[in-house]
Order: sequence, then structure tokens, then C-alpha cells
Amino acid sequence: MSRRGAVRRVVSLVPSLTEAVAATDPGLLAGVTDWCSHPPGLDAVRVGGTKNPDTGRIAALAPDLVLANEEENREPDLAALRAAGLRVLVTEVRGLEQAFAELHRVLVDGCGLPRPGWLDEAEAAWREVRPAGPERRAVIPVWRRPWMVLGRDTFAGDLLARLGVRNVHRDHPERYPRIPLAELNAAGAELVVLPDEPYRFTADDGPEAFPGIPAALVGGRHLTWYGPSLVEAPRVLAEALAAAR
Repeated sequence: MSRRGAVRRVVSLVPSLTEAVAATDPGLLAGVTDWCSHPPGLDAVRVGGTKNPDTGRIAALAPDLVLANEEENREPDLAALRAAGLRVLVTEVRGLEQAFAELHRVLVDGCGLPRPGWLDEAEAAWREVRPAGPERRAVIPVWRRPWMVLGRDTFAGDLLARLGVRNVHRDHPERYPRIPLAELNAAGAELVVLPDEPYRFTADDGPEAFPGIPAALVGGRHLTWYGPSLVEAPRVLAEALAAAR
């Protein structure tokens, strides 16, 4: 695969972007985080977590580009990488259309790659999305102990809205507010959506906290990652939501 520009070595500090680069040109990846789980068996140096990367190890890899995200990675770490003379590209993703634009910026403008076919497939898949039925009001936890939920202006909230799910906390002033469980149960929700990351909600850990409310267990990769998973996310998420009746 030919590339434009001089980018030959990339360190990704974002699991979504790691998968996006790997699906487009895996030979670019010199380093990834411990949380970069896709594709399985990825052959790249592990450089620590998204919140605590080993900046010295990253610098030693001498990447042409470091990929980061303003929400997933900490500014002091990014500042240290810049101080080491590294080029850092930071994404911001608050909705689906912004995700598509940022993926193009990372892969084409940042890495100098041809626009991948999977990105066109993902855009086409989401253009076809229509809610399967009447809108349902939902609580969408992302953590417990303490309980935290999706609030305003989130990528996952935008995906769910396109699938007919209205986040009852979408107008909250915070993006990930902490809300007591009693208040969550009193919010008038018709559905609770429980992803398996960042907190790993399961059939035995989560639904029991919301008695009488149908629970949709969804994969975090399909709900919160922006990358190749967006191709199948509309179908996978719609099936999980339809099963929660």
C-alpha cells in the first residue's frame, strides 16, 4: 500500500484509532496501549495505559506521529511527548459525523494513507439507519460505585439517538454526571443501556439495579469506539436494543 508523506511509524494512545490504523495499514503501528485489544494478536510495542503511558518509551520508539484523544488521554502526557519533539495529533469526537471527519483527518491527512474502503462502508451503513419503533427514554450508565451515566454531548449518545433511544440525561450540564441510583430509577426511563466498558456490565452485574426496566447489554466497542467497528455497529446495536423489551 502506498503512502503520501513521510509517516512510517505511528504510536496510538487510543484503542479506536489503533484499530483504524491496523485495518488500513498495520505496518505503521510501532506502539499501542495496553488497552488496544483490536485486532487480536496485534504486533506492536505496548506503551502503558491511555491515562498513564510511558512517555519515555514512546519517545524511544521515535514515531513520526502519536495519535491521541482529548478525552481519553491526559494533557500533561501529551505535553511531555511534544516536549520530546514528537508530533501529536489529538482528536475530538462528540458525535458520529465528527468521528467520520476525524478518522479521515487521522488516516489521510495525518498518516498519509489513501482513504480506506471501510470508512466509506461505515458512512453508508449509518446513512441507512432508521429507528425500528417509537423513541424510548433511556438511562445509560458507564460506571457504578459511584453510578455515572452519559450526559450531554457524547458520541455514544449520538449513536443511540440515531437508533431511537432518547438519553434522559442528554441535557445535563456534565458529560458524564454522577447520579444516585435512586434518582436514576426515578427518571422515568423505559430502558437501561449497559455497555461492557469502561465498566464491564453483564447480565449478572447491572440489570438487577433497575428492577422493572428492560436492560440492553451492548458491546462498548460498538457503542463507544470510532473505527472499523462502525461498519457493523448499526446492526449489532439495533439487535441488542430490540431484544430489550
